[in-house]
Amino acid sequence: MLIKLITITVLVLIVASLLSGMIFMVRDKGQTTRTARALTVRIALSVALFGLLMLAVATGHLKPHGIYPANHPVQQQAPVHE
Repeated sequence: MLIKLITITVLVLIVASLLSGMIFMVRDKGQTTRTARALTVRIALSVALFGLLMLAVATGHLKPHGIYPANHPVQQQAPVHE
C-alpha cells in the first residue's frame, strides 16, 4: 500500500512540475532558465518513478498482471506450423 501511495505522490509531483514549466514558459517568455529547470525536475522525477516501479516489481511489492484475469483461458493462440 505504501508503494502505491508513493507512486501516486510522485505522479502528482510530475504533473505539478509540468504545469509549473508551462507557467514559467508563458510568463518569462524565454528570458530565464526556470522553464528548463522545471522540465529537468520532471524528467528526473519520471526516471526516479520508473526505477522505483522496477524495484517494487523486483522485490515483490507490486505484482504485474496481464490483460487476462488469472483463470481466463486464452481464446486465440498462434497456429503451430510444422
